[in-house]
Amino acid sequence: MASVQQTIFGLRDEHIAEGLNEESIPSDPLGLFESWLGEAVSRELPSANALHLATTGPDGRPSGRIVLLRGYDERGLVFYSNYESRKGKELKANNNAAMTFFWDALFRQIRVEGKVHMLPPAESDEYFSSRPRESRIGALASEQSRVLGDRNILEQRINELEEKFSNAEPERPSYWGGYYLVPLYYEFWQGRDHRLHDRIVFRRKDVGANWETARLYP
Repeated sequence: MASVQQTIFGLRDEHIAEGLNEESIPSDPLGLFESWLGEAVSRELPSANALHLATTGPDGRPSGRIVLLRGYDERGLVFYSNYESRKGKELKANNNAAMTFFWDALFRQIRVEGKVHMLPPAESDEYFSSRPRESRIGALASEQSRVLGDRNILEQRINELEEKFSNAEPERPSYWGGYYLVPLYYEFWQGRDHRLHDRIVFRRKDVGANWETARLYP
């Protein structure tokens, strides 16, 4: 019987994809980002807006988790979280972060690096009010990333909150809200046969600066 290692090494990608040419991409990376994300959504790929968010703790150790992209514009890429969670504390200490989107069916990946800032409270309020009631109750009940001795404690807290807000709408707690990552670096990875992938990067030194583009070796 083959070992797990042998099985993994034996895996091969069978994707066939068109190339990524500098002549066909927009000068602003947001346009290409929107196009790729839009195609993933239109093809109804599972969790098309999921991304891996990487942050760094005060000790320099990286950590990552999957979150959902909830919006984007010229300002940046938006996601929401508990400000007192592990990622919230790490972003408070060091707001440099990285995002990675991957769509296997399209053989595409986008890496984004930049600085993360909190959304204005009014925008977080608006988004929170649009969430399902159960999700709002959950946000109030969860002390995200902290040790939970027994799940019954969480479920009891949810029951208490449901009773408390039986005749009222739960409001956004001050410790929960939105962030936006201001991109300083994009890398668009288009898979190609024989590992000869296309990698096009956009870089800028600061917000408002012109984007510089380059092609990287696969």
